[in-house]
Amino acid sequence: MTEPPTTPPQTLNGLKQRLKAIEAGEAGIRLGKRSRHTLALLIEAPQQAAVSTISELAVQLGVNASTLSRLAQRLGYGGFGQLQAVFRREVTEGQSFYSDQASRLLEASGDTGELARLSRLVRQESANMAGLLKRIDPAAFEQSVTLLATARRVRVHGMRQFHSLALFMAYGLGMLRPDVAPLDAGRQGVADALAQLAPGDVLVVASCFPYTPSVLATAEVAARHGIDVIALTDSESSPLARVARHSFPVPNHSLFYSNSMCAFMLLAQGLLSEVASVLGEAGLAALKHRETMIAELGASL
Repeated sequence: MTEPPTTPPQTLNGLKQRLKAIEAGEAGIRLGKRSRHTLALLIEAPQQAAVSTISELAVQLGVNASTLSRLAQRLGYGGFGQLQAVFRREVTEGQSFYSDQASRLLEASGDTGELARLSRLVRQESANMAGLLKRIDPAAFEQSVTLLATARRVRVHGMRQFHSLALFMAYGLGMLRPDVAPLDAGRQGVADALAQLAPGDVLVVASCFPYTPSVLATAEVAARHGIDVIALTDSESSPLARVARHSFPVPNHSLFYSNSMCAFMLLAQGLLSEVASVLGEAGLAALKHRETMIAELGASL
């Protein structure tokens, strides 16, 4: 059911439908060609629209900030902040993200052959990993490795499928040095787990669109209390990138029905491998100590 013209859309899908109705002359609202184009650009990049200031968006879109304010008002919002709230809800909730991804997967069924879709996924993931290497800031990578190797405590946090990435990183780094764990390893809750950290400790967070609100809040609180945040996310405009000391934008374009994890796992392995190199003999000694424990426990493992 189409929303009445006097009621501004409260969802991204509703905003898309409103733009279609405007272009068809069926919305009771008239927008000029430039305003329609600007609205289309906002809809195509909800993450950018959600996290940028009105001034930043104006520069990115090549318009004046007043143009964005007038656009919001023409659509029935009280101001640009109300229009931006639509994109922010989409970014933090993303209720249709997984079904939208699955729909694209089904639509891309033109390939024939038993392994056609797998072959296409392989090509996409290869492009993601190549893109990752191009987007990494070498200085940020080196400094992050130093923090992971030398900080007194390191915690890793991710939810949903990124929980597996957090477990992997905590396990791998814990093989090389002490006092590393998933943030909520003791299941005592994130607040208590954060309270155990102090300025100079490190929190690695991982999330991408649709961002998990609790992960965003955790990163914000940690940064506010002097904890060094390292973010594995999807773009420079990610909400996590805004609060992290170092952030890494990871390409994850894929036909997979959820977020692609291949490039994220590659980045995690790359960071851990570099930490092992930096720790040198100390890391090797930690691994040998671990092997001794495994051998002594033997069949009881």
